[in-house]
Amino acid sequence: MRQAIVTGGTSGIGFHVASRLREQGLAVTVVSRDADRGAEAVRQIGGETRFLQADLSSLREVEKVAERIAADGPVHVLVNNVGGMWPTRRETVDGIEASFALNHLSRVVLTAALLDALRAGAPSRVVDVTSSSITTTDGTPAYDDVEQEGDHYGMAVTGRAKLAHLAHSQDLARELAPAGITVLAVDPLGPAAAATPNAAEMTPEILPPALRHLWEPIQDGMRPASGVVDAIVAAAVDPAFEGRSGLVLGPDGEPSEDLLRFVTPEISASVRALTRRVLARRVLAG
Repeated sequence: MRQAIVTGGTSGIGFHVASRLREQGLAVTVVSRDADRGAEAVRQIGGETRFLQADLSSLREVEKVAERIAADGPVHVLVNNVGGMWPTRRETVDGIEASFALNHLSRVVLTAALLDALRAGAPSRVVDVTSSSITTTDGTPAYDDVEQEGDHYGMAVTGRAKLAHLAHSQDLARELAPAGITVLAVDPLGPAAAATPNAAEMTPEILPPALRHLWEPIQDGMRPASGVVDAIVAAAVDPAFEGRSGLVLGPDGEPSEDLLRFVTPEISASVRALTRRVLARRVLAG
């Protein structure tokens, strides 16, 4: 049976992606930090579903859960869904700003640790869930360090981290295509928002002041998480996307350039260098 891994798969969008992949006949592993939610997710999804507990903001826990997954054999689908956005700045146990750690670095580490399993499962897919928060970054983001100077606005900070990962996924798409691993990104919402546990924590302060007039329209347009996963599921299993590495799918499941236009050669190079530096520092410290 083909194996799918869904991070952040116990609630919100990830839960509904996991449920749909199980309906498609895949054995599904959901990874998240809350054991109670994990048990409930397994009960609701049913069938060949399991839960692995890990706080994916901790890079050490990411490595440990990846070791556990890889030991079980080939992986055919990896859905990097976990992410986070908060009104105020948070820091992980590694001392890294949480949005950058969860939306970018944890995905880098998990995917890298599962590459052998993905190669063994080829043709296989990596699906990165991205977002239009990328469009709220102020000017051209810099990646000289994990954090830019200036005020912390959750959506813009998350958008900068999502852009970093989108640039990384484009690099990965080119690198892994010869191995039969298709790397796709999906923006399931566009300018809308989904009713998820993370969204329930949001306040208008996540938006830069110039965008706060959009708060009420965003809230009014909130969509149920169950209704926004079609494009993610298509990226994971639709034969039409086999071998089309590097595509970004919009909410309608069609290829879109809306977010790719933010990925410049300069940003890609600086993200590449910063990611290497941060992960190397962690290894030296560890």
